[in-house]
Amino acid sequence: MSRRDKIREKIMARVRIDEETGCWIWTGSDSGKGGRGAGYPRMSLGGQTVAVHLVMWTNEHGYIPGKKEIDHYCRNRLCVRPEPEHLQLVTRKRNILRQWEARRAAMACEEV
Repeated sequence: MSRRDKIREKIMARVRIDEETGCWIWTGSDSGKGGRGAGYPRMSLGGQTVAVHLVMWTNEHGYIPGKKEIDHYCRNRLCVRPEPEHLQLVTRKRNILRQWEARRAAMACEEV
């Protein structure tokens, strides 16, 4: 079994598939409630604590370029599904714009 297969297997052992959304929900530890990285999935890999969605993306698609980051297009921080409907490689600017769009949409729903 290759290293990539072992990493995928380790991640998938802690994933629950949401039949309604298609999200692969991480059921292991996360980064906690406070701070900038709050609520993102975490795991131990090679003696380091790492963000699961980043590991999954890198494992399946390769290196994340320096000017790019991974956006949860599905808006679920616990989702680790490395497909375009869920995780996308974007610029920081695009990621921030999407966050604001999602917040605006949520506030509009609350007002109704």
